[in-house]
Amino acid sequence: QVHLVESGGGLVQAGGSLRLSCAASVRTSSTYAMAWFRQAPGYEREFAAAIALSGSSTIYADSVKGRFTLSRDNAKNTVYLQMNNLKPEDTAVYYCAASRSLSVYDRQYDYWGQGTQVTVTS
Repeated sequence: QVHLVESGGGLVQAGGSLRLSCAASVRTSSTYAMAWFRQAPGYEREFAAAIALSGSSTIYADSVKGRFTLSRDNAKNTVYLQMNNLKPEDTAVYYCAASRSLSVYDRQYDYWGQGTQVTVTS
């Protein structure tokens, strides 16, 4: 069982930045790919970014590419999502997830955090 805890959400103006963190309760470095999904009110949950076990590969949704950077510190069992140049359409609850394989599909992720709210004002 993997317990994930997100932090770092908040309220920011358009053009601002936030860094989300996801801390895992167990060692994830050699076992799990990690990802962030997000869900805005009235919308389906959507993929944002994912990172491979080693951190050598990352995948980004087109909507965040060039603005978001996903990284992991395996020594701390933590992944970070640096979000720059935020837009109002980035407003959503952001969820951290862990999977045995790198994927953009939420159904392939076995463990989920409780989510953290990101609100971007115009």
